[in-house]
Parts: sequence; structure tokens; C-alpha cells
Amino acid sequence: MGISAEDIRQLHRYEIRILSALERMMRSHQWVPLDLLRKVVGLSESETFYRLSHLMEMGMVRYDAVPYEGYTLVFGGYDALALLALTRKGTVKALGCQFGEGKESVVYEGLGLGQLALKFHRVGQRSFQAVRVSREYLPDEGHCPWIFASRLSAEREFAALTRLHASVPVPLPVDQNRNLVAMEFIPGVNLNRVRLSDPEAVLGKVLGAVRLAYIEGIIHADLSEFNVMMVGDDPVLIDWPQWIGTDHPNADEILMRDIGNITRYFQRKYHVQQDPSEAWGQVRA
Repeated sequence: MGISAEDIRQLHRYEIRILSALERMMRSHQWVPLDLLRKVVGLSESETFYRLSHLMEMGMVRYDAVPYEGYTLVFGGYDALALLALTRKGTVKALGCQFGEGKESVVYEGLGLGQLALKFHRVGQRSFQAVRVSREYLPDEGHCPWIFASRLSAEREFAALTRLHASVPVPLPVDQNRNLVAMEFIPGVNLNRVRLSDPEAVLGKVLGAVRLAYIEGIIHADLSEFNVMMVGDDPVLIDWPQWIGTDHPNADEILMRDIGNITRYFQRKYHVQQDPSEAWGQVRA
């Protein structure tokens, strides 16, 4: 379920208090019992239940009776807390429509000092264990619910953009809170959705951007035609939460995979011949 500006405007201060309490308590509880939640938020049972009912209607909180009766925060509520925080800071002044959706994120238009892209990371609750195995920044043990995995994913992407934006064509990072990254809005189209007039030159620019990131010590680790935006004839590399450092034990293999994904796409669609091993050597030179 998506978030809307109307949802945020409707939130009562008691409901924000409940969302914040659930966020804190989910560090030790998968499901928070009503009595415990009521004690923490300091509201009567009837008031707490009424506010929880409204939050459930808006898709911000979920109730279940298995394995025991309790309430939990869902992405709508976590998104709301992140957006409220950046609104209070003045980073975000308006929320627009959703315009993008990936495997583990949704992206909305926003307005701050200028036009923004608001990317809400949503590491899948069902696929969390698989994600934990494939992403080394998540702990192997301990209680780390999907909402906190999403926060870590957002923090990593913001860190990469902060490190890269001065020298690599990536979106300018603006701010980050919880699972939300506010960044420059890129007025472009995904590489897979355009027909290039000079694909060989664009491939050269993409590989050049990969090399610049490598010089900064970063490998994208999930690069494909879906993670390149075209602004005119210029590529911008997006979606950085899975990045690794060039000192990673598998850095060479993962860099080769990134380069192979891109060169195969250009060969398949445009018949551009580029030897992946040669490109890999040029990036690392």
C-alpha cells in the first residue's frame, strides 16, 4: 500500500506516538501486545485501540493473533515516520505521486528546495533471510527485522551517493532518514526503455562512469540496463544499496559481473561488440 500526503496530514499526534513506540519495541518484539503498547504510549485502552484501528485502516500497522495477539509496524507506517522526520527538518515540503518501483523500493516525486526523488527502501519481509545471506552489511545473528534492514539499505545508498556524486554521474544525495533517501530528481528514462542513436558512445560513457566509481573505491554490484538513467545522451548510474568496496575479497568477480551485464545488453540490443575482459581491465587500470 502506498503512502500519500493525505495520510500524513491525517495522522494525529497520538498515532505518531504509537508508530514511534512500535518502531522502538520492534527491536525486541516481533508483535507488540496491546497492554504493553498502551503502557509505553501512556494512553487509555480505548484511545489506544481507536488510534490503532485508524492506523490499520491507513495500512501503517498490522494486527495478528499468531503466535500471540499483537501489533506490528508495516512499511506504510515506517515510510510515514521517515517522511515526517524529513518534513520537520524542512528537507521535504511536498509529496507527489509514485513514479518508480523496483524489487526493493518505491520512488515518489517530492519537493524541497527543488524537485526531489524520494526513494523508500523496502527490503522484502518474505525474502529477508535470502537478502541477509546475500548482503554482508546485515548481521548474521540477532534480531534485525525487515524495517531495520530497509534502513540499513537506505543508509548504504546514501553513503555511496555522498561519496560518489562529486566525480561520478549519480543522483545528488540530499538527505536520509530511516528507509528514505531524498535525492536529486533525474529527468530521464531508464536505459532499457530508450532507443539510442549512438549506442557505442553511450556504452563508453557507462564504462567510464564505472571506472570513476572504481577510482573512488566503489563497485555498484547490481549494474544492469535497469540501473542506468539516460538524460539526453548522458547516462546516470542509479540504485546503489548493494555496492561493495574495491577491497572486497570478491571485488574482481563482482566487477566482471557488472561489466558483463552491461556489455551483453549492448551486444544483444545494438550489436555493439565489446570484450568484457578488456573492459574490465580498462576499468581497473
